[in-house]
Amino acid sequence: MTEGEAVDLLRMLMQNAFATALPTLLTAVGVGVTISLIQSVTSLQDQSLTFVPKLMAVGFVMVIMAPQVINKITSFAVLMIENMPAMAP
Repeated sequence: MTEGEAVDLLRMLMQNAFATALPTLLTAVGVGVTISLIQSVTSLQDQSLTFVPKLMAVGFVMVIMAPQVINKITSFAVLMIENMPAMAP
């Protein structure tokens, strides 16, 4: 395996990790900012007001995105297993 192939492998790995984590992270950030804005407007400062909606929204997105994430991870794993003989020195 050359340095270029190793860099391509790491690039693909990072792209897959980013693509699988992005929907969950964006949901958490979006809900957190929205709840923070609502709290600042209404002057409510209860910690459970940010935790519970964020937990529910992230859980919902994870359930909805699970098939796509599993397919992406599985296809990457199959690609890596198929390329194992070429990776050996």
